[in-house]
Formats: sequence, C-alpha cells, structure tokens
Amino acid sequence: MLYKAVVGLNCIFTPSFVFIMMKKKTDFLVIGSGIAGLTFALKAVKYGKVTIVTKANLEDTNTRYAQGGIAAVFSEPDNFEKHISDTLIAGGGICNEDVVRMVVQEAPDRIKDLINMGVSFDKKEDGTYDLAKEGGHTEYRILHHKDKTGESIQKSLMEKVRNEAKIEILEHHFAIEILTQHHLGEIVKRNYPDIKCFGAYVADLVNQNVITLLSKVTVVATGGIGNVYLTTTNPEIATGDGVAMVYRAKGTIENMEFIQFHPTSLYDPEKKPSFLITEALRGYGAVLKNISGEKFMNRYDSRGSLAPRDIVARAIDNELKIWGDDHVWLDCTHLNKEGLKDHFPNVYEHCLERGIDITRDMIPVVPCAHYSCGGIKVDVNGQSNIDRLYALGEVSSTGLHGANRLASNSLIEAAVYAHRAAIHSGPRLKELTFEERIPLWDYKGTTHLEEMVLITQSCKEVQMIMSNYVGIVRSDIRLERAMVRLDILYEETERLYKKSLISKKICELRNLINVGYIIIKMAKNRHESVGLHYSIDYPKRSSSEF
Repeated sequence: MLYKAVVGLNCIFTPSFVFIMMKKKTDFLVIGSGIAGLTFALKAVKYGKVTIVTKANLEDTNTRYAQGGIAAVFSEPDNFEKHISDTLIAGGGICNEDVVRMVVQEAPDRIKDLINMGVSFDKKEDGTYDLAKEGGHTEYRILHHKDKTGESIQKSLMEKVRNEAKIEILEHHFAIEILTQHHLGEIVKRNYPDIKCFGAYVADLVNQNVITLLSKVTVVATGGIGNVYLTTTNPEIATGDGVAMVYRAKGTIENMEFIQFHPTSLYDPEKKPSFLITEALRGYGAVLKNISGEKFMNRYDSRGSLAPRDIVARAIDNELKIWGDDHVWLDCTHLNKEGLKDHFPNVYEHCLERGIDITRDMIPVVPCAHYSCGGIKVDVNGQSNIDRLYALGEVSSTGLHGANRLASNSLIEAAVYAHRAAIHSGPRLKELTFEERIPLWDYKGTTHLEEMVLITQSCKEVQMIMSNYVGIVRSDIRLERAMVRLDILYEETERLYKKSLISKKICELRNLINVGYIIIKMAKNRHESVGLHYSIDYPKRSSSEF
C-alpha cells in the first residue's frame, strides 16, 4: 500500500475524477531532497520517523547541479580567520559575523560527516585532499569530486536514505501549503507572536490526491528560485516553493533582493537549464575575454577573473551592453590539456557535445540566475519565526551570505544547519503532539483547468518581467514597472487558482509570482547598491564598486 499510516479517509466524486482525501502522520516532515533535506533526514531518523516529500524524483535537486565544491579549512597556510574574512568581504557588510564564524569553524566536522556517509572527495597522490580555489577565496580550500561534487554528494546521501527503514520517501508529491493556526480558523497576521506549523497539505501528483500530512516538526529544504528568471542554471524544479509557502503563512523572509547571477553559464539560448561553467575553472587559470579578445576584468577589479561573482557578473553585463554582443569568452586554451580533462570532465564533455573543445576553443559564456542569498529567516539552529518549522539550505537566510555568497559556501552551510536543526528538533519530539483538528483539503468549487496556455503564458510573462527589470542592474523606475505588471498577473492567477483543481503548474506559477513580488519589494526598499543588488539610482553607496 502506498500510504502506510492513513488516519482519515474521505472521497469526493466529480464527473471526471475521484478525489481521495486522507491524513497521514510523521514525526519529521522534510520538504525537499537536496543536501540539506537528506542530511537532516539521516541525522533526525534516530529520534523518530521521517517523511521526505519531493515534487519530482529524489535526485532532481539543485545540489546535483553543484559543480565546484564545498568550502572548508583543511590545511595550512589556510585558517579559520582567512575563511571568515573572505566570507565577510564577499557579503558586503550584510553578513552576521557570529554565524559566519560558527559555520566556518564547524565546517571541517560536517565534511567528515559527509565522508562517513559515503561521499568521496578528490585526493592527491600523497593522500591529502586536492583543494581548489575559486573567486573571492584567498586560499585553496574547496573540496571537490572532479567537477561533479554536487552529483557525488546527492548520490551518496540518496543511497543512505533509501536504506533507512524509518525514512519514507514520497516522490512526485508537491507541498501546497504549510499548516498553521490559520487552518483552524484563526486570523494569523504577519508578526503574529506564536505561529505554529503542524505539517502541510501535500498533493500526490500521480494519483491526484491531496494528503493532510501532520507532523511534529516540519523542515523546508526546497532549494532555489532560479526559474523566476528566463535563464538560470537551476533545474526546472527551482520555483521558490518554500519561500512562497512560508511567506503566505506569515513567516519572516529577508534579503531576497540579493540574487546571485553566476557570471559564466554556457551561452546556448535554446538550452534550459543553462549549463554552468564552474567558477573553479577560473580558479584553475581560465581568463575572461571580450569579443575583441581583451582581458577586460582588470579594468573592473584588481583581482581580474577571480573577483567575486557580483563584480564579474556586472562587468560582463557592462561589456555586453558596450559592445552589443551576446556573450563574452572564457579562455582556458593556454592551460594544460590533460589537466583540464582530468579536473573538469563534465565541462569538457558537455562543451564537446556542442562542438566546443575547451582545450583549443574559447567558451562562450553569459551571466545567468544562479543562487538566492536571502530566504526564510532562521536562527542558529535553522528554526524560523514559526515554531516547529525549520528552513535549511538555499531556501533559508542564515546570515552567512549577506549581500553576496562566497563561492562554495552554500553546500557547507546546508550541512552545518542540517546537523544543528536535527540535534535541536529531535529532543523536542517528546513535548510535541499532532494537531488533529486540521481539516482535510477542501475541493469545493474547483473545476478541471482546460486551458493550460493561461498558465504557461503567465509563467513566461513573470520571467520576462523579472529578467528585464529586476536583473543584474536595476533602477527605481524598472522596479516600479515590474511591480505594476506583476500585480496584474497576481490577480489573474489567484482567480484561476481558486476555481481550478490543484496541479503542479498552477502552484508553481503562484509561487513564482509570490517570490517575484518579494524580490521586487525588498529591492525597492534597499536604497543603496551593495553586493548583488546594484541600482543605477544609488551607485555611490556600493561596497564593491567597479
């Protein structure tokens, strides 16, 4: 039987469908299956039953696409203070220094945990780790598995999770809303002093059922928001679901104006998601050039091609506007051919499939939406302002990244916070109970949506608005125009949502609009250029000007 712990079962019949409404219970509900969600599940399982909900297959995550690596201090001359300093500089004065220190100091132990879970990192012939260096780092401290680090981590954690009897995996299940006192009929407003999470409404995308999934602890680990933009390195599943759900539940969201555009995605207008050309390639010695062949980065920053991502992305954006070109070049033809193939087999093979031999051809690259530095605000244990609700990984805002994420800090942040959330929430199970009064999902008044074109067209409009007006370089007038246009889409989509049966596409559209609104609102409120938020109306306040 697909559902092992069915507590309630009702049926509703329509001319075309039979909807089965049911309740399930679990100690820990984990929404998302990347490094944050899976690491938490593996550490929480010793306290109770864990149910992992993922809207696609278990392996369809942002983690799997992380090429570069995971940052931690592992050998001299590196030390904690250097890693802390690099992180704070990249963050543009917006980081929480206490959080930065905590994550950096706990990073080596969390790396060891991953190794104990079966994750392997490349080593040199002498047995020491083959540490890489990326933009913004002053030392070699990036552990990696070739250029497929995320894929290696994902594979190892999935194998462990699948072998745990107390972990239930619900693939192709979509979390629609988290459950709070709102679903008991209470009026829950933002800044409500005692919001609690009791689980989530979860749609079974295969059987078209909605489960009322009650939990004692809920973990949101849904990853990024990249698909709010036209081009992104994120997979199609990255539609900001976690941020949107928690925002609607009156959770605290912060720093969403800081969207990191990776400077070097492969220029290929027909391909989605955009293929990421890892920053480690520049750390290895690759150099950015404009169409005329000039090494232009030294005109923008003394660190050249190894400047932090926000500076590199804006520099490329500026070069494209000056020359009217579609892309710039990443040149690694001067580097050792066998070394390139050995260290970057994924990049080498992917480019070769597109007729580009990186050992003798320059790579056409453009900036692309990559990472959200803001999200659900959490404390040092990963808990949000909503009691019993934790947020981990890219969906969260811990204070580590500030205005700009230092390369390869994201995977280690997820590992550190998954560990802290598990040891914080686990002992709480004894004092927590299930909220049995939560009602089943209400299908009343909904009809089958025949015109999918309404959703697909609105989705394209959202992405066009965000890409054209809320991208790498912004202005007050662009943000205002984006807000006006997005408001129209919001009203149209809410009307459609209320009268339509639940589907993955309409929920994702709704979430993308919510996330777009939050990004625009926070960008409008940020009257300075700092880190990843750069406005032509406030250029002189930037902490990282050209």
